[in-house]
Amino acid sequence: MPSPTPIPDWLQPLYPFEPKRFDTGRGVMSYLDEGQGDEAVVMVHGNPTWSFYYRNLVLGLRGRMRCIAPDHIGCGLSEKPQDFNYTLSEHIKNLRSLLDRLNLRQIHLIVHDWGGPIGLGTALMKPEQLGRLVILNTAAFADTVVPARIRLCRVPGLGELIVRGFNGFAGPATWMSVTKPLAKAIRDGYLYPYDSWANRIATHRFVVDIPSGRSSASDRALAEIEPKLSYLKERPVRVLWGGKDFCFNRHYYDRWRTLLPEAKADYFESAGHYVLEDESVRCLREITSFLS
Repeated sequence: MPSPTPIPDWLQPLYPFEPKRFDTGRGVMSYLDEGQGDEAVVMVHGNPTWSFYYRNLVLGLRGRMRCIAPDHIGCGLSEKPQDFNYTLSEHIKNLRSLLDRLNLRQIHLIVHDWGGPIGLGTALMKPEQLGRLVILNTAAFADTVVPARIRLCRVPGLGELIVRGFNGFAGPATWMSVTKPLAKAIRDGYLYPYDSWANRIATHRFVVDIPSGRSSASDRALAEIEPKLSYLKERPVRVLWGGKDFCFNRHYYDRWRTLLPEAKADYFESAGHYVLEDESVRCLREITSFLS
């Protein structure tokens, strides 16, 4: 099995973990597995982040409960095969395979961005296993609201050049997704795995794979997830939302509130898409309280 992608010395203080590896058969996933027990909180990232997004949650929670934070194939420290089918259904298959291998009795889920459909698509395959759910600026239902700056990254040819050639998605996200400027080391941490054309393949494919309402593969995958969201009405759900998110804006927050009216929700008016960065202390406090 391939050795883990090395974690450079400068990143160790921010990401002081020893990732584990899981061969999905379609690529080797890197994932954090901190703590003990057959009950775990599973943290599912989106695009263009990786498990680095959850670093402070893992550090804050691992003494209380087991924490699992995978890097999707093509992301973070996972392998980045050039011939993988980077679609929602394939990411769900990979995560389901990992959780089955870990043989967990119960999972609590934290989802952000693409982690919403991937994490919920995975967990709702076995809803009896799902405990509590934390929703952070994401969606898991059909919608056609896509910002112009993201649509530009989907333009055939040009979009790939922007995203993979000039890092024009992951790079701008380090300042467009926050309202409080990130320290240089944190910005570098987000970008570390995405340092070349080849290593940015998933960043681009995620953008291409955004459901369009035109019966694409991901539209079909999402159509299978959305009816199952009714299961969540029977689960404890906590919503923590950055109000200045240019992508998952108030429109998506309101849809969640309609779908899950009993869920306790906090709308942080001054926080951006990376709500765990802009409101790190408050989010850690609320999530710790909710999960315990």
